[in-house]
Amino acid sequence: MAMEVNAVKPLLDISTTLQPNISINTTTHGTTTVRQLVTKIPVSNETNTSALHPCLGILYEEVKDSGVRVWDVALLVPNALFLIFLLINIKSAHAKLKNSKSPIFTTFYLMVFVVACTGVARCVVSMTVNAASTLGTDIDKILWLVLKFFLLATELSVLIFGLAFGHLDSKSSIKRVLVCTTLIALVFSVTQGFLEFVHPDHKLRADTKDYDVYGHGGMMFWFITSSFFFLVYSCTFILPFTKLKEKIQLPMKTSFYVYVLILAILNLLQTIGAVLVFVNINAGLCIVDITTYLYFTCFAPLIYITFLREFIKTPTTTDRKSVV
Repeated sequence: MAMEVNAVKPLLDISTTLQPNISINTTTHGTTTVRQLVTKIPVSNETNTSALHPCLGILYEEVKDSGVRVWDVALLVPNALFLIFLLINIKSAHAKLKNSKSPIFTTFYLMVFVVACTGVARCVVSMTVNAASTLGTDIDKILWLVLKFFLLATELSVLIFGLAFGHLDSKSSIKRVLVCTTLIALVFSVTQGFLEFVHPDHKLRADTKDYDVYGHGGMMFWFITSSFFFLVYSCTFILPFTKLKEKIQLPMKTSFYVYVLILAILNLLQTIGAVLVFVNINAGLCIVDITTYLYFTCFAPLIYITFLREFIKTPTTTDRKSVV
């Protein structure tokens, strides 16, 4: 028996030389030594993510195992294109804003510009850190929270400016609105950050990965906040069809109500997606992905188109009331 085992040894050595993924396990039974061929199958990142639901896998999928996630690239492209558009037109926009008698247009433009810059910066930094490490995961989540802070502050400010535009006739009143919305957004972001780091929701975590992605503060938190904003935007949209239009001054432009309708629908879809993910229905993952992508890529362009495009394109300075 010992002679037979020794005779097989050269063959085993040749096999392991030609195929480095083959190893030899040696087991001794009494005076008999048995060698077994063990094939090692390398598991790539692509194999891990392919086993996930497509709408969950896209959050972890990397570009050829480079450490750069496809999700970040997909978010970067439209944000970068919009920022380039703003930079190309910054001279003409600055000239119009400088000659404008209304500070609210300048406020809108600055908010859009900050959101665009923050969105691009988040994507670039997230692509340069190692998301699989604890530090990389924390940095990625913090960047998401910072971006959400600016987006929410802008969102609240735009809504208040739209509804109370006739009463905002000075820089001091605009500053008070910005301070108020900033504080609200800060409380929101701190709460969301607490949930992300202290009580993380693992609904968006892949079993094949040892790290989490940004989870919007958890599905229950996202459901509650999305439901609230859905009600706010829905009520705003129906205001012209109520008797309140005879008692208070409401925005006159149709574009404003199209804007709030779009956000009402978006928040409704986010509410539905959060509920479905919370009860472990995979269809909710796709809704979460789509609404997240639309919000973080289209919100700033939506504000620009709704409130700034007409003002910047017109050859003469428009009156402040034309914004809504």
